[in-house]
Amino acid sequence: MREDNEAFGQHISTQFNEELADVRTQILEMGGLVEQQITDAITALTEADGKLGEQVRANDERVNQMERRIDEECMRILALRHPAAGDLRLVMCIAKVVVDLERIGDEASKIAKRALLLVDEGQAPRGYVECRHIGNHVRQMVQDALGAFARMDGEQAYLVAREDKVVDKEYKSAMREMVTYMMEDPRSISRVLNILWVLRSLERVGDHARNVAEQVIFLVKGTDVRYIGLQRMEEEVKKI
Repeated sequence: MREDNEAFGQHISTQFNEELADVRTQILEMGGLVEQQITDAITALTEADGKLGEQVRANDERVNQMERRIDEECMRILALRHPAAGDLRLVMCIAKVVVDLERIGDEASKIAKRALLLVDEGQAPRGYVECRHIGNHVRQMVQDALGAFARMDGEQAYLVAREDKVVDKEYKSAMREMVTYMMEDPRSISRVLNILWVLRSLERVGDHARNVAEQVIFLVKGTDVRYIGLQRMEEEVKKI
């Protein structure tokens, strides 16, 4: 009887590990989708590709479905497995990361919407270069944050958080340039306003990528670094 109980316990432990591995895989798949959403939304904008813009908008429902499925799995694990220590941090991390990924998907959908409006207007405004540059920057942040999560790499996560400051500066510079352009040419106001909304969405993607990175540091170090600033964050990451 004792041997049966030991075998059963080992089976449950193995099954639990498989469940954790599966939900980690799901979050990375969702991350890959939202990363592609960003890329496609920027391409739709800069290449006036209305079909691609519509595809991005349609794929947003896929992102939402993945969020719901991961949420359900996290709740099931919490209810049935009662994880502790590192396993609990992993489930909590995933539950928070999935929210930021869904919101990145929302921002990509907003960019695609603006791309479709600009396609209808039929004239390319200023700001495409800035959108492409910042878009590539935040997409890389998302990719690096997901890579840090996959490898449980706190140092890589810190570098992602640091990049958010760079994106903020690029965003403010691009906004000033666009506002100046509108003042010089009032006829451009309608078109450039759409670009301003795109820039705002891209800046928000950077914020969400940083949020993911902060959750990775929490997962690896067990320290909440959301409100402590970059210097203290770096100190926490380098602690042995």
